[in-house]
Amino acid sequence: MSELPPSLFRNWVHSFEDDTEGVTVYRPADYPFPPARGRRGLEFAPDGTFIDHPVGRGDAPDAVPGQWRLAEDRRLAVSFPENDRPDRGLEILRCDEDVLEIRSAPA
Repeated sequence: MSELPPSLFRNWVHSFEDDTEGVTVYRPADYPFPPARGRRGLEFAPDGTFIDHPVGRGDAPDAVPGQWRLAEDRRLAVSFPENDRPDRGLEILRCDEDVLEIRSAPA
């Protein structure tokens, strides 16, 4: 995956029901999720913009801007230069129109 799939560039919402050990699963924001008390998410834009959507006050999603870059094949480095959040690495295991599966990787 030396080139990122176009389906990556959207707003993804955590589908914790589908997580497996070490693999975090996200689905498109318009996916018909079952009811839950807040869901975190993330968003990638082709220009390197990254938005982390942690669960905020009242279970509503928040938005923390950052940047992503391709560190190596299938691995992204995410940073938050305007925030004190630590950098993180994400390894893309699967990405298509229906699902994004990632694993934490070294930043």
